[in-house]
Amino acid sequence: MASDSVTSCLSPAVHYRICELGFEKKDSYDINNILSEKGEVCWQAVTEHVCYLESDQSVDYIKSIQSLGPVCECVDSHFRSLTKEEFATQYALWFHWTNSTKLFLEIFDVLQYTQATEVVLGLMKLTSCLERAFGDVYLLIGTDCPFLLRDLLSSEQLAVVFGKAVMDVLRVFIGSPYGLNLRNVLWHGFASPQEIPAKYCAMLLFLTAGLGQLLQMYLLQTKCNFVHRPYVIFISLDELDVFPGNLPVMFCYLADLNHETLSIAEELVKLSSFVLKAMLPFWMAALTAFKQKRYADCVILLLPQLEVGLRLLFTTTNKCPKRLLTAEVNFLPKVIYDTILAKHLHNEEVNQLPAVLEEPAMASFLWDFLNHQEGPRIRDRLSHGEVNLETFPREVANQIVAFAITLLCRFSDGDMFAFKEHIVIKPLMKCASSYCSRFHPVARIKKQVLECMKSIYLWPKLPTVPEEHVQVFKGFQGNDEASTLISVLSEVLSDLQQYMPQNCCSSDDPVNSILTERLLIELGNTRIRTLYSPRPVLEILLVLRKISTQCHQVSEQVITSTELRYKQWMNKTLRSRQRHNYLRMLNSIKLLSPVLRLILVLITLELTNIHLVCKKNPSDYQQYLKFLKSVLQYTENLVTYTSPEKNKWDETMELTNKALMKIRKISNRKLMLMQLVT
Repeated sequence: MASDSVTSCLSPAVHYRICELGFEKKDSYDINNILSEKGEVCWQAVTEHVCYLESDQSVDYIKSIQSLGPVCECVDSHFRSLTKEEFATQYALWFHWTNSTKLFLEIFDVLQYTQATEVVLGLMKLTSCLERAFGDVYLLIGTDCPFLLRDLLSSEQLAVVFGKAVMDVLRVFIGSPYGLNLRNVLWHGFASPQEIPAKYCAMLLFLTAGLGQLLQMYLLQTKCNFVHRPYVIFISLDELDVFPGNLPVMFCYLADLNHETLSIAEELVKLSSFVLKAMLPFWMAALTAFKQKRYADCVILLLPQLEVGLRLLFTTTNKCPKRLLTAEVNFLPKVIYDTILAKHLHNEEVNQLPAVLEEPAMASFLWDFLNHQEGPRIRDRLSHGEVNLETFPREVANQIVAFAITLLCRFSDGDMFAFKEHIVIKPLMKCASSYCSRFHPVARIKKQVLECMKSIYLWPKLPTVPEEHVQVFKGFQGNDEASTLISVLSEVLSDLQQYMPQNCCSSDDPVNSILTERLLIELGNTRIRTLYSPRPVLEILLVLRKISTQCHQVSEQVITSTELRYKQWMNKTLRSRQRHNYLRMLNSIKLLSPVLRLILVLITLELTNIHLVCKKNPSDYQQYLKFLKSVLQYTENLVTYTSPEKNKWDETMELTNKALMKIRKISNRKLMLMQLVT
């Protein structure tokens, strides 16, 4: 399907509801009928326009939209008659409950000029902030705020505060797929700028002020304290710059996404088949917003258009052109990001889009920044009002704009060689194609292992008492358990060396040389398939990650205890029993260090071969999983025994010996993933 041939992504029924139904009645309303002399919304005059079905008394959305249409016209005309100062004087107070008063005043400014693209942007921001505010109100009474707006608006909690009839009015506009459904239609990119009547934005602005008035009355009556939840803050932005140990990904080129790059992007927008021509104003507005340092506006405008372009590719590649349109409630499921990135179509056929996107690079990027729970989840954060729009970071906007540029180049008609080879575009194309996931569980484990390694590397540098003091102590150093542990550890390392990178361990001293810098580099450079991980893989990854987490906690506790006890030793504040325990600890950690490093090596090697999980027969898989859980139990017990409160070092080494025996047993039976390769 050619992008030029698509004039609307609204299905006929949805187009009728949004663009025509609310204009059918020509009734004239006086603003004084729905707004009192004191500036209060007369809710009864609004709610009486909501119609209900005789069969079950549920909302009749068609008749309600039709009836509310003239009311929206009246409100829109009223707002156009006000100056900015008059509007602020009359309404600003009633927007405070949203925690976004400035935004709502800005939306009024937009309505005065009726710029279609800006009206849509204002409506998208309004719905996201309104949803966040509704969630804050919900928490006055309830807990566990619903994630979906439709569930939030249908909740008993909001009905208690605002009244059911009032919430029914809101559901006509934004809370139901049977109504105008403005929030979802816009955030999923189904509507072009000219398809959204400005009067609906004006009406929602008006209703938001009225809701503020109702909330104030409720708070006065109940004496409740209304608190806004803190905004989500994008942390660790440095993770979005360079991927350790790999080729620099696109973001290292984006610190200076300059005017030249944006000018080329504007040309690409006009030429690329990825862009529906009806949506071109959104693309241009997004790039303009970036130039003006309105980074939240840029991303809000761009994300739905990326979804539109991907939906066009999805429907073309999978030969289902009708799904480019908004879906009817009981028809084919609408195609949104989750569907676009799914492994299978609704009919269980394989989704062909990831292959077109050059999986794993581009598809992994989308999963990372939109879907993975530990990723920034940019679209969710913005559309649900979870982030402060005024402080939205440039770094995040950089990523989305650059990725959009690569898609514009990648999916273009005609000869785009000159653009793709341009000095500012070519690095982006190269880096996008080599992108490697950073928020999939595999990537998070790799990061954890690296951090744990660095922590354990600090142990030899910790302050300690002179060696002669330790040697005098006749505790653990010379007993049979220590010899047994070293022997088993050496045996296991000898078995595993064939699976390790070359020069990872010294053959002269494998116990103390394990986990050298060489292995760190190999870990960073290993590419592991992450897209569409099956359930057994995710189950194993969960256990491996927990093991890594526990190992890191043990290391941090060892560091803390060692530093504290050394200070106490030097200050001579340790009692006799504490001195003996401290020396026992020093002996123990010499042996504990290579064991923890061995476990990290096992995690690393198993990650490298994680795709082989599904090749195990059910019996071996269960034994393998049981083994991993026993290692997890060992590390959890280590956390307990090495804590400053417990300091049980004899028990620590006893546990360690048992754990090594299990590792040797499972290795000898060749049940580890790495051993399936040979």
